[in-house]
Amino acid sequence: MAGLADKPLFGLIHDFLKVYLPKQRRCSHNTISAYRESLEQFIDFAKVENRVPIQDVTFEMLDAKAVTRFLDALEQERGCGISTRNHRLAAIRAFFTYAAAMDISAVAFLTELKKVPMKKPVEVTVVEHMSEEAVQAVLAQPDTATSKGLRDRFFMILMYDTGARIQEMIDIRLCDLRLSKTPTVTLRGKGNKIRSVPLMERTTEHLRQYLEVFHADSPVNAQMNLFYLVSHKEPHPLSHDCISKLVKKYGAMARKICPEVPRNVHPHLFRHSRAMHLYQHGMDLTLVAQWLGHANLETTRVYAHADTELKRKAIASASEQNGPLRSALNPSRFTVTDEDTLKRLYGLK
Repeated sequence: MAGLADKPLFGLIHDFLKVYLPKQRRCSHNTISAYRESLEQFIDFAKVENRVPIQDVTFEMLDAKAVTRFLDALEQERGCGISTRNHRLAAIRAFFTYAAAMDISAVAFLTELKKVPMKKPVEVTVVEHMSEEAVQAVLAQPDTATSKGLRDRFFMILMYDTGARIQEMIDIRLCDLRLSKTPTVTLRGKGNKIRSVPLMERTTEHLRQYLEVFHADSPVNAQMNLFYLVSHKEPHPLSHDCISKLVKKYGAMARKICPEVPRNVHPHLFRHSRAMHLYQHGMDLTLVAQWLGHANLETTRVYAHADTELKRKAIASASEQNGPLRSALNPSRFTVTDEDTLKRLYGLK
């Protein structure tokens, strides 16, 4: 590969993503995509930080200090959570572990990288989400008189209605749709886990409108991506960056007319918002977990805590400073524990 300042680096990246993960580790498509996205973001960060074109990025630019700066930037500049930060670090560690096994010169980098710790999450996670009014404000922004606006609006509607992750949305194909008496969409989640999610009646109406414009001549069982953009007269799946940009744009537009819209609207916010709204409307956590494709109820429990904390704060703000309700507003009384969740699910509380 002529023109590369560090041929071994890019050769190892290629073999890690194209050979090791899919053929030796037999990782799922989504897992490989997650590793690829992490490495791509890190390489892009190093490129910008060192003010060099990507072909001039070297191992020396990817040391432990650079990794720490990259992880901090994810949180401070991109608004990523601790979980995303730790996932990115795990992916980078996995690559350097592979690189060290293949090339002894990379061992020193791995040794230093191991000193970069995973970041411990706060003890209680309060889920960031939008109110139902804020969601509707964002969904109202695309100009549906244009094909792009129609696509963007339906993408956000379907993402909210299904609570799908961004990669699950990208992977939806026409053959994954079932427009029978009970319309559903099949989603492929983490670890290649497949789940079928029902579509609301209004969402189905938007789906039919979208199909008439974007898939008028496509058979219903086609393997083609449901969402795409056309480049050089060929359809291509939407990318993570493309989706993040469009969601951020409509979020900024909506905030001008609805103060409830958060400053940083990102794709995963729709998933959190849908889960919170389902829980607030009475859906049991076990069903919310199934809806989201969570393998562990513990992952879903954060929505119960977030909702309870919101109620406590609302009561607190509405109570007089020295009123009779104030003494009862002890946050520890509203903390949702595993035992509390279990008891509520089985009617013991």
